[in-house]
Amino acid sequence: MITEPVPETLATATATATATAPAPAPASFVLRVGAHLVDVVLPVFVLLVLVGGLARTRHPLAAFGILVLGSLALLAFAVWNIGFRQGSCGQSLGKRAVGIRLVGATTGRPVGFRCAVVRQIAHLLDALPLHLGYLWPLWDEQRQTFADKVCATLVVRTGADRPFDGA
Repeated sequence: MITEPVPETLATATATATATAPAPAPASFVLRVGAHLVDVVLPVFVLLVLVGGLARTRHPLAAFGILVLGSLALLAFAVWNIGFRQGSCGQSLGKRAVGIRLVGATTGRPVGFRCAVVRQIAHLLDALPLHLGYLWPLWDEQRQTFADKVCATLVVRTGADRPFDGA
């Protein structure tokens, strides 16, 4: 009996290609800091400049109102950027700007809204021992913070070469 070879399906081809593809390189400390600056420092700086300008007016109540509304807008931005964007596609605006992505350590896929938010809260662990957890990627083999280890996540390069990437 002669049997014909079964044509390879797209799912089989994709699984084979994924299994043989090299794992993405962990993101450098410099890229992680760059993403953090875009995600956190820049929006807070904009808010403070706005409030600072309003505080010089004769309407301190207006400045307070702008501070409250700005803080709520900042919170909404953080939930969208860190929870939704980073959870669904692996990239916050800052991570996208510097070419890195958050993925599950075992799956290599985006982690979802809940895990992204829990990871952000888990960054409190990075701050507890004199902010040592934030520096941990400097010597960790997988360049993980304490929060990454607890949540089983990795921050990896997207594959695009960046001229300002640090070691």
